[in-house]
Amino acid sequence: MPKPLIYDLDREGLKNLLAEWKQPAFRVNQIWEGIYRNLKSAPEEWSNLPVVLKKIMAEKTEFSGIIPVDRLESSDRMTIKTLFKTRDGQAIEAVLMKYDERRTLCISTQAGCAMGCVFCATGQMGFFRNLTSGEIVEQVLYFARELKKVGETVTNIVIMGMGEPFINYDNTLDAIDRLNDPRGFGLGARRFTISTVGLVPKIQEFTKEKRQVNLAVSLHAANDELRSKLLPINRQYPLSELIPACRDYVETTGRRITFEWALIDNVNDRLEDARELAGLVNGMICHVNVIPLNPTTKFSGNATSLERAQAFSNELNSAGVPCTIRLRRGIDIQAGCGQLAGKHHEASSNSA
Repeated sequence: MPKPLIYDLDREGLKNLLAEWKQPAFRVNQIWEGIYRNLKSAPEEWSNLPVVLKKIMAEKTEFSGIIPVDRLESSDRMTIKTLFKTRDGQAIEAVLMKYDERRTLCISTQAGCAMGCVFCATGQMGFFRNLTSGEIVEQVLYFARELKKVGETVTNIVIMGMGEPFINYDNTLDAIDRLNDPRGFGLGARRFTISTVGLVPKIQEFTKEKRQVNLAVSLHAANDELRSKLLPINRQYPLSELIPACRDYVETTGRRITFEWALIDNVNDRLEDARELAGLVNGMICHVNVIPLNPTTKFSGNATSLERAQAFSNELNSAGVPCTIRLRRGIDIQAGCGQLAGKHHEASSNSA
C-alpha cells in the first residue's frame, strides 16, 4: 500500500498522524509552516524538527505525489507548461503564466476529462481519474518553489486545467482551503477562480457555501443547439437551467460571475452571436472573457481573427456587458489545456 501523500493531509489529519507517532501537537505548526510557508519539499529540510521525527516522516509519508517529466517554455518566456506524472503513472499538466506583476497558475483537478468538449484536448483524451486534494495542492507548491528561486510568488490560481473541478468538488475545495489557510500558504480566496462547464447542481451547492472564491462558467454559445454541439453537458443541463443557476449565484453571493467564450472562426464569433449572448445575460452582474480558440489536432475549427474578436467584444461592451479579450498564451508550446498530456498519453498507448 502506498505511503500517504503529506499534501493530502489537512491540519486535523496531520495532527492525528503525529499523535499516532506519539509526537507533541505543537509539531503540527512546525510541519505545516514548513510545507506551506517555507515551501520545504523533503523532511531533511526542516532544521527545527528532531532527527527521529524527520526519519519517521521520510519512512511513513510521501513528499512527491507528482513528478515533473517535461517542461516547455514559450518563446517570450512568459508561459511555462510542466507535465507531471502521478505515482500511478497518470499524466497531468499545469501552466505558469506571467502578466506584468501577476504570476498566475492554471492547475488541473483530474487526469483527463469526461465532459467531451469538442475543441478541448483534455476532453478528447477521455477520463482516467480524479486527482487527490494533495495532487492538486502539489502543482501549486511546485511552481511556488520555482518562483521563490527568483524572488517571486504565486499571485493567482485559476482552476481551469485538465478536468472538470465540480466533478471533483470536495478535493478541489479542500485543496483551495489548504492553500488559503493564513497559517500556511495564505493565498486570499479572491485570488482563486474555479471554472466549470456548467454542472448546475454543483453550481447551486457552491452558491450555498457563499465563498469568496471566483466562479467562471465555460459558456461558448448562447443557444442550446450550438452549445450542445460544442459542450455535450448542455444536453443534460441546458441554458434554461444553467443561466438561472448563474443568476442565483450572483444574487445570493453578491459576486460577479465570469463567462468564458472561446472564439471559433465563423462558429460563435459573429456579431449576432454577441447580441444573442448579451440578451442571455442581460441584467446579470457578469464579465465575459473571450479568447481566440487554442487549436487542437482533433478539432477542425480555427481561431477567430483579432479583428473579429475585437468586433465581438465591442458589440458586447456596447450592449452593457463588460468584455475583455484575453491574450492567447503559449501557443508555440501548445499551452492549451491537455495538449501536452494528450501527446504523452498517445505515446504511452502506442508503445504499450
